[in-house]
Amino acid sequence: MPEAFRTEKDSLGEVQVPAEALYGAQTQRAVENFPISGQRFGRRMIQALGTVKRAAAEANGALGLLDAGVAQAISDAAAEVAAGKWDAEFVVDVYQTGSGTSSNMNANEVVATLANRGRGETDSRVHPNDHVNFGQSSNDVIPTAIHVAARLAIVEETLPALEALAGALRRKAADFDDIVKSGRTHLMDATPLRLGQEFGGYATQVEKGVKRLRDGSEALAELALGGTAVGTGINTHPEFAARAIEGISRATGLAFREAEDHFEAQGARDALVEVHGALNTVAVSLTKIADDIRWLASGPTSGLAEIQLPAIQPGSSIMPGKVNPVLSEALMMVCARVFGNQTTVTVAGSRGNFELNVMMPVMAQALLESSSLLAGAVRAFTERCVEGITANEARARELLEKNPAIATALNLSIGYDAASEVAKQSAREGRSVRDVVLERGLLDEGKLDEALNVRGMTEPGLPGSPGPATPKT
Repeated sequence: MPEAFRTEKDSLGEVQVPAEALYGAQTQRAVENFPISGQRFGRRMIQALGTVKRAAAEANGALGLLDAGVAQAISDAAAEVAAGKWDAEFVVDVYQTGSGTSSNMNANEVVATLANRGRGETDSRVHPNDHVNFGQSSNDVIPTAIHVAARLAIVEETLPALEALAGALRRKAADFDDIVKSGRTHLMDATPLRLGQEFGGYATQVEKGVKRLRDGSEALAELALGGTAVGTGINTHPEFAARAIEGISRATGLAFREAEDHFEAQGARDALVEVHGALNTVAVSLTKIADDIRWLASGPTSGLAEIQLPAIQPGSSIMPGKVNPVLSEALMMVCARVFGNQTTVTVAGSRGNFELNVMMPVMAQALLESSSLLAGAVRAFTERCVEGITANEARARELLEKNPAIATALNLSIGYDAASEVAKQSAREGRSVRDVVLERGLLDEGKLDEALNVRGMTEPGLPGSPGPATPKT
């Protein structure tokens, strides 16, 4: 059956809107004008828009700028939007006007319709602009909503996922602390370290990433609300912003504050560039960690095979018994997406022309996608990969015994040049450094045992000394 329509009006004239839609003319125009990607704002952004509209209505009601009944109806309707009851009514493509005006009006129209339903038949109708958008502009609402949405996503999803990963890596570091293995630099054999030290380094990377992201997300605590069109605050009460932002803080459980300078807060989106930079740095760290774990588990016969990953699914449609490091690969692909989003956020952030950035919707989409993807991928990587990693101690010992780089510990005993000859012969003949030194008669077994104490090589100090020592000057 053909879809039924109703006629709505805006300042440009009449528009045909789907009969059952909660939105109105301006949203419908945006749907028709931007049939670009089919991507719409997700849950976090809609939640933030509803939260902002609710706080604004309550502030304006308390200031006597809206009738108490109208303010309450708007607050109730916006609360339903924030809770996710009407997400299907948010139909505007992400690629729209750079201010996000179409999405702001989508929210205004939906909230107004719901508020009027809640009020029933009355002489006064709730208007999307005059009432729902009172004291606001798209130019301060959208940056405010982006900050709220991004900060909620980071605090509630991304940070907990990263903290869980850091904890899992730290536990593995403790479990693997007694396993001495070959170090590698330039993908080549290097002096020994402990597997626990390696995993401890990964844990520290993630912990530092948590701090970077937590610090970066604090920049999102400043909200542009109250600046209206260009930052001057025209058509809004002087107390509106503080009251509304207090309501946003109360609703989210996070402390937000009014921007120190509304012209900076609307003319630029530097805080979003900053926080995505922290997400990008986290993605760099995660790529290194996931790739290292993939290499450490390579094999089982032709690779390093120093660790074993949980076998969670068959790895090949043709090779029986093959198991692949699929969680590392999934995480690395997510990180690649974040790297791409970093470019998007950087370019979009540079488009702050005079008093308004005109690429806000794509910045919001990129940042929220990065935050959400990292949270999901990190959770899966932690729970289905890292927590099940086991060490192959015999393999680590086998590779270490053949590692010519342990000849480094002989420098103080026989000199760099002689140690270099030992290392080259060891590598050339596939023999241990110990065998070559004894064959050449360079050290007796007692001194050689002291010099080639591989556990001692994993700590600061001089070969044969009881602990860390200070070289003579």
